[in-house]
Amino acid sequence: MPSPRAEVSDVAVSPDHFIGGKRVPSTETFEVRSPLDWDWKLADVARGDALTADAAVSAASAAFPGWAEQGPRRRAEHLHRLAGLIDDNIEEIAVVECADMAMLLESLQARVVHRGAENFRNYADLAAGHRGRRWSSKGTENEVQRMPAGPAVIITPWNAPWLLSTWKIAPALAAGNTVILKPAEWAPLSASLLADLAAEAGLPPGVLNIVQGIGDEVGAALVSDRRVRRISFTGSPETARHIGVAAARNIVPFTAELGGKGPFLVFADADLDAAAKKAAGQYDDSGQVCLAGTRLLVEESISGEFLDLFHRYTDKQVLGDSRSPSTTISPLIHPDHLRRVEGFVERARDHGDEIVRGGRRWKDDGLWYEPTLIAPKSNDSEVVQREVFGPVLTYQTFADEDEGVRLANSTQYGLSAIVYTGSEERAQRVGSAIRAGTVWVNTFLVRDLTAPFGGCRISGIGREGGDYALDFHSDLKTLQISQGTTG
Repeated sequence: MPSPRAEVSDVAVSPDHFIGGKRVPSTETFEVRSPLDWDWKLADVARGDALTADAAVSAASAAFPGWAEQGPRRRAEHLHRLAGLIDDNIEEIAVVECADMAMLLESLQARVVHRGAENFRNYADLAAGHRGRRWSSKGTENEVQRMPAGPAVIITPWNAPWLLSTWKIAPALAAGNTVILKPAEWAPLSASLLADLAAEAGLPPGVLNIVQGIGDEVGAALVSDRRVRRISFTGSPETARHIGVAAARNIVPFTAELGGKGPFLVFADADLDAAAKKAAGQYDDSGQVCLAGTRLLVEESISGEFLDLFHRYTDKQVLGDSRSPSTTISPLIHPDHLRRVEGFVERARDHGDEIVRGGRRWKDDGLWYEPTLIAPKSNDSEVVQREVFGPVLTYQTFADEDEGVRLANSTQYGLSAIVYTGSEERAQRVGSAIRAGTVWVNTFLVRDLTAPFGGCRISGIGREGGDYALDFHSDLKTLQISQGTTG
């Protein structure tokens, strides 16, 4: 029997799994609390295990042939209905996501939740409108076709659960695969709302399944199942290594987006006011953004002027309740994560790095951490080389373009980079020299859903976005027919 629904900001949310079109409870549960107020328990959520994983993969496997046979146009009709329902429920989704992981409510209402609807629309249309490459060669007519691959396991992080779950689920479904989503245990509730909307949109049972729980319990069972034919993961390099081993054993294609340590280069010919304002904006969502430019690299000749502007804009940041329109910096997700961020700063202080600003909690009874800027003693400092994933930026200067590029490329990461310059030639030169999956010049976080997205080095493997995601979720076939063949 399904569990009673939890009331989260006056929205009813099921705490159960969603498997084969039905709500499935577990005997074990785990608590979900709100970062806005850690005394606010949102729900006791079903805690999946290996048996839960088996049931979800079984449901996805049973539903796969029928979903694949529908073809891209009929699948697109389902996904467009789902997108419409998302837009009809923006307010409800936004307040639950805000309570669950503390993203700013205003951002959720204005942009983020709707982006989930656009993910489904765009991938549905891309899949339905796809025309495979065709050519003549050596007396044959050739065509590249996409075949649905099979059940896909998708594992998402806690820092943008709604956005990233829809971003990953949409191409998998549009390509004809069935899905088992495992959301992060720190923020699983918006995924439960997505399950309700998928059922209302008429997705056949088993096409979308959602399994909640702890990664090394239910997640490990999901990625190890031989019936799974695709795995898509966003999270840490450490977890990705374990998933990669499981994927290799079963020879399953695997994509991973694993965070970043993005450089933010500012050259003397840049619009310094715009650059400083954007740099201060890297504290948004308390720095819990993998794409953020967390390493400020500034040309020596304008260092003082830039820092004055940066402090001026950072002083305008407002720490507070994410439901308030005046708040610009939300709390961190969890007490464990707050302690992790504190640990980085304390080790930097002990190492002799200079704490230029911040470096402490804001208020004793919450999960906020002050916007922090650290001038490291050397480029080898831990705070430069490892992802903090909090409101902590580092500040270094460079003498010339070559040194700036060298510093930009001096970590193991390579997800994104930001460059501010007034020179088109330098934009091309530096943008091309930086090793990163995405480089923004004089802007940030502008995303075209058809562009490839992913990282270099330990920031990940594979690419998502547009046809890159649809190709990943497909088995590609070359159909080759002799030109002498007659019907």
